[in-house]
Amino acid sequence: MIIVLLLGLLAVLGGFFLAALLYTARVRRQLRPSAEAIGLGAVTNFFDTLGIGSFAPTTAYIRLRRLVPDSFIPATLNVGHCLPTVAQALIFINLVRVDPALLAACIVAAVVGAVIGAPVVLRLPIRAVQLAVGVALLIAAALYAATNLGLMPGGGDALSLGPGLALTAVLAHFLLGALMTFGIGLYAPSLVLLSLFGLNPTAAFPIMMGSCAFLMPVSGLRFLRSDRVDLSVVLGVALGGIPAVLLAAFVIKSLPLQALRWGVVVVVLYSAATILRAATRPGHVPAGTPVSETAGDSPR
Repeated sequence: MIIVLLLGLLAVLGGFFLAALLYTARVRRQLRPSAEAIGLGAVTNFFDTLGIGSFAPTTAYIRLRRLVPDSFIPATLNVGHCLPTVAQALIFINLVRVDPALLAACIVAAVVGAVIGAPVVLRLPIRAVQLAVGVALLIAAALYAATNLGLMPGGGDALSLGPGLALTAVLAHFLLGALMTFGIGLYAPSLVLLSLFGLNPTAAFPIMMGSCAFLMPVSGLRFLRSDRVDLSVVLGVALGGIPAVLLAAFVIKSLPLQALRWGVVVVVLYSAATILRAATRPGHVPAGTPVSETAGDSPR
């Protein structure tokens, strides 16, 4: 019953977010997605569905290609990857078994964290956003490297957790939900935590995907109302991402990902170095920054 309710709510939330995204893009005359953003969304969401993650590779590519200003990155990640993540969650919540109560509790906690985190991000000065994104990239690179070196926890066979561990997992997903709005991906930390607690790693997939799928439309609606978002890029990421999710989930299913992770580590570390350098450079204003932000104005 809980699973059916979650799937129904997620479908409604995803539909509402799609309508809000298209309406806002039409009003702002940003309805034409770029081919580059479509390709970016397809590649990152394809590998996201297979467990690589999408936030760090997307951030690295955006930084390398200067698709948007640095202060736009959190909104681009949370809004652009929202609908592909909803598609992932609808698939994995329906197909993978896990304790429904644990699943629902972690989702609610992550959404509450995102509700608190999104307005904080929108009020932060550019340098603070750059520092947060740079740290997020370093964390992602460390997790990718640890996975390849076999240092990540293997997990157990459990499909549920005891009361104490379940409460800890819920509180952790509250924090992870808030960090998601800063551009720090939830997938890897959630998988590590739940595996350490003895949960079957496969059972962690609906929890981490469901948490993101519910929190991203909620935080995304706040980002949509801000000036720190380019909807032509966002639409491209979403448009390329949804069919890529379906392809990865139902056709490809798995690939040898170790070599790809090492490549991602190199690119992500380079991107982290450049954004942290920009954040700590005296008097530096990133290219493409709106004039209102250089004066420290918070977005509307």
